[in-house]
Amino acid sequence: MTIHPELQRLRDSIDNIDAALIHLLAERFKCTQAVGRLKAAEKLPPADPAREARQIARLRQLAETAKLDPDFAEKFLAFIVREVIHHHEAIAEQAKAAR
Repeated sequence: MTIHPELQRLRDSIDNIDAALIHLLAERFKCTQAVGRLKAAEKLPPADPAREARQIARLRQLAETAKLDPDFAEKFLAFIVREVIHHHEAIAEQAKAAR
């Protein structure tokens, strides 16, 4: 089966964007892991609801500017934040066990 050249071009672009997203998420999680270690060392809570609220508002605005559904952007961020908090909780537990 032959694929329309335009369809292939678009799919190739999507594949490149997906690869970039994975690399960006990996970099983001490297940073959040460092934040988790710092929070554990300073005995700070894993979650920061005030920062999360500011981030949601900021990303909703960015989404609107980018013509992306703000609800989708918020759900995507919420998924990432839940995972980050889970990591921070695990790091905090490891720090407690090491003391």
